[in-house]
Amino acid sequence: MAQAKAVTVKLVKSLIGSKKNQIATAHSLGLRRIGDESVQPVNEATQGKLRVIGHLIKVSDAAQGGANQA
Repeated sequence: MAQAKAVTVKLVKSLIGSKKNQIATAHSLGLRRIGDESVQPVNEATQGKLRVIGHLIKVSDAAQGGANQA
């Protein structure tokens, strides 16, 4: 069974001085402090959130899988 795709989102810039909607968006993604990371599913809602705070975050593919099988 294929797993849904996911991305890792990391807050790399401070929320100080950001607009209220950008702060709320970051908090909804689980990002509260610089360096916080969160794994989010790839869907339209998440893409919209990432677009709102794109200048404050770094996005990369989430590490999928688990233990290596021989």
